[in-house]
Amino acid sequence: MNLFAAQHPDENAAPVCSAKGCRAPAVWVLAWNNPKLHTPDRRKTWLACEEHREHLSQFLGVRGFLKDVVTLEEWSAADR
Repeated sequence: MNLFAAQHPDENAAPVCSAKGCRAPAVWVLAWNNPKLHTPDRRKTWLACEEHREHLSQFLGVRGFLKDVVTLEEWSAADR
């Protein structure tokens, strides 16, 4: 599964942060799911730069959606 295809139609484009208006390179993958909408094993993803990792994690965390935060490198290395 290409994590970045929906966000980046040009698959050669570098992944960027999911924070509104941010175009910084992504460093982190925030894996989450909304238990009201998704099965427990489903993982949606947001990408985050260093600056927005904590903010996006808190946003998902207070809603009980955040499941995991890993580096983009770790996420890409895992055969997902």
